[in-house]
Amino acid sequence: MYYIILKSLMFIKVFKLHYFSDKMECFIKKIWQGKGEEAHDCFVRFGRGQFKNRAVLVLQRTSKIKLKGNFEWANDFVQFVSELADTKFSGIILSKDKLDLENEKKKARIFQYDVSINSEKVQELKDKVYCMLLDAEAEGITLKMKKKLPGKGDKAKVDDRFCQLEIDLRFWPQVKEAFMLPECKKCKISHIYNIGEVIMPEGEKDFVKIRELARKKGKIIRKMEIDGQESEEEKDFEA
Repeated sequence: MYYIILKSLMFIKVFKLHYFSDKMECFIKKIWQGKGEEAHDCFVRFGRGQFKNRAVLVLQRTSKIKLKGNFEWANDFVQFVSELADTKFSGIILSKDKLDLENEKKKARIFQYDVSINSEKVQELKDKVYCMLLDAEAEGITLKMKKKLPGKGDKAKVDDRFCQLEIDLRFWPQVKEAFMLPECKKCKISHIYNIGEVIMPEGEKDFVKIRELARKKGKIIRKMEIDGQESEEEKDFEA
């Protein structure tokens, strides 16, 4: 009887791992798959123009997987870990709307919450919040993140160590699939956003809502250095 229960629990764990890894897609992957509407929130801050060194991602795969990125990856890193493991998260959640959470502060129209939450709560909040700056620790998984977003004056400085994920090699298929990574030992990926058009929402008068709802249209250049070899791809997008 004990053996049957143990086997059942192992099956559930493996099923959960594969189910969630198939589900998770980073925002750049959504763009490449033509699902720009699902990545809209990641482009709200941008207007017309060219924006270099965006969504920087650095991979090193040796005895462990080390994945690092700038602040744009914060929500994707947290969501990935929450779907991969049932664990505890601690840190700061930033939201444009008031949430039913404790330890609330408000600054410049942004609500800030110091939190200690589990994976289930992350899944509940992921589509409601602006940014999740959370750390986590689980078997074979360590996530660390800085707790202050870069200011407007820091645009020229790209901190590709803002988000840091260290994870066991057994999770490589999930990491590779979720973050659209090549089969390699080392790589650095960055993006150039060329936004040529801002599509305004029809009939909206509120300037805040106009900014939040306006869609961005243009091209993304994906620059890659994979095991020492450089290449790039381009993708038209609307998000």
